[in-house]
Amino acid sequence: MILAYICAGWCAFILVLNFASMWLMGRKCRARERNMPAPADAPWVSIVRPVRGLEAFSEETLGATFELDYPHYEIIFCVQSPSDPIIPLVEQLIEAHPERDARLLIGDDYVSANPKLNNCVKGWEAARYDYVILADSNALPPRDYVQTMLAAFRPDTAMTVSMPIGSRPVGFWGAVECAILNTFQARWQYGAEAIGAGFAQGKNMMWRREVLDRAGGIRALGAEIAEDAASTKVIRAQNMRVRLVDMPFEQPLGQRTAYEVYSRHVRWARLRRVTFPAHYAPEFMNGSFVAVVLGAYAALEFGGDAASAALTATAIVGALHGGELWLARVCRFPLDWRTPFALAMRDLLLPVMFVDALLFDDFVWHGNAMTVREVEDTVG
Repeated sequence: MILAYICAGWCAFILVLNFASMWLMGRKCRARERNMPAPADAPWVSIVRPVRGLEAFSEETLGATFELDYPHYEIIFCVQSPSDPIIPLVEQLIEAHPERDARLLIGDDYVSANPKLNNCVKGWEAARYDYVILADSNALPPRDYVQTMLAAFRPDTAMTVSMPIGSRPVGFWGAVECAILNTFQARWQYGAEAIGAGFAQGKNMMWRREVLDRAGGIRALGAEIAEDAASTKVIRAQNMRVRLVDMPFEQPLGQRTAYEVYSRHVRWARLRRVTFPAHYAPEFMNGSFVAVVLGAYAALEFGGDAASAALTATAIVGALHGGELWLARVCRFPLDWRTPFALAMRDLLLPVMFVDALLFDDFVWHGNAMTVREVEDTVG
């Protein structure tokens, strides 16, 4: 009977944590019109966009960089290979917007096993301003992109971040990726920020440049295999904080396959496991799976039958997923008939991905076969 009480208490604890994270995100991240004005004393900003290969939404996501409603910014596109098929599109966009201070830099600076970081080095070193945004090529900046990121700064802030919010999913697996990104990973980031443990995420990061320069510049991020993990450690070492924007930015998804979704998120899990092992350990409780097992077991131990255990499990799933549906409505995230099924599939995948990331080291990133063991090689 003592075990039943422990299981019931643990189940309740997981539920409370989940509902708290939903409430915290819903409290800060309420949808608004995308018309935040630029501040009167708007500082100049450098936007560095590492690009590689053509993607389904490349023209839209890169083109949006030229349409920002912000008075003072430069755009620096970074490409590693002179034969990359993205180059003609970038050159076309630059030529079509002569009013913008935009340029393309080509070349590779090897500072780590992270190909994205290597691609960004030349852009960071060429950037001329005190605020520098590192933005992935598949992130879609809205017109108030820069001022939204600036608005999150406080005196103790080293970086502001927007996690990716999946939009325009095509097919069931696109909806599953939305279920992972939008009302799951994003709300845990808002929860971490609320308790002073905010962390960087590489999709959209605005640096206060002096903070990274004090640590040795962008090359210092080669200390970790993931540049966002290294950024978090650099910032915490200076007793500063990462803060999140009030309304995160889109990442158009389009068509996704089961393999693409699984491999992408298990790769991120492996990187979290090796860069922040103490934070990774509690991830086995993510989603509804562990709560359902604990709750159903407690129901049986308290004298219930199979029907009461099934009812308990259904109530737990319904409560958690109902909370996420509420959060998606508050934040105006994509919602349709696929969403409940996508939430269920995500919760089935989470424990599998946790074990997979725990047991194996190898992954493919930007077409490169890699291993998290390269962390030790890079640091060495």
